[in-house]
Amino acid sequence: MEIQGKTILITGGTAGIGLEAAKQFLANSAKVIITGRDQSKLDKAKQLYPALIAIKSDAGNADDAQLLFNQIKELGGIDILYNNAGVLSMSTNMGVANDRHSKEAEHEMNVNYFGVIRLNNLFMEMLKSRKESAIINTTSILSYVPSALEATYSASKVALHFYTETLRKHLEIINSHIKVFELLPPVVATNMTAGRNDKKITPEKVVKTLIAGLKKQQFTIRVGDTKLLYLVNRLFPKMAFGLVNSDKNIKQLQ
Repeated sequence: MEIQGKTILITGGTAGIGLEAAKQFLANSAKVIITGRDQSKLDKAKQLYPALIAIKSDAGNADDAQLLFNQIKELGGIDILYNNAGVLSMSTNMGVANDRHSKEAEHEMNVNYFGVIRLNNLFMEMLKSRKESAIINTTSILSYVPSALEATYSASKVALHFYTETLRKHLEIINSHIKVFELLPPVVATNMTAGRNDKKITPEKVVKTLIAGLKKQQFTIRVGDTKLLYLVNRLFPKMAFGLVNSDKNIKQLQ
């Protein structure tokens, strides 16, 4: 897929993978629009990369999604929708039952899963109108093997993983030219994982792999340890579960 000259919308673009993606897509001569909930972070991103267009928008809010679509339409539309925004609540995932569990699990699913569907539905006709267009969904290594420490987050990413595969197949059936890519990173060194001591990969490496996959039209892009875990899980699922859920991590639940 050609990136140069494309207009891409990146949700959750103020930090981590999203901000790094904005940087690298700009370096590949794309026009980049980012969203985020925090205006101060959007302003900082704009200061770092003045060519960015930064729009305040909450990926879990249906009204914000509609307003975002309207703004993008006024700007001339997009060629690539990159659903990168995601949330993880450790108070939800550290236990099955606590006072905040249901509410925060619902928030995770709303941002990580339903928010993606909302934006895809809103932008589908716009993307169909483009000569070459794509949807990118960021799922996770936990789409293959769940983490006991991140139970509901894992569930939201599994849901997005299956939705991504079936969306791709549906668009193939109706002969749509929209390409659907899935990015499956391992643990990435971001603010979300700051409290974890696991092996981590940098956002820079994740996005380099993403862009290389886009250019080669590699629709399922497994990054780093995700490649190995995918194979291990197919052959030895109990071993794969143990690799994700080490004794050190399980002790945090006790």
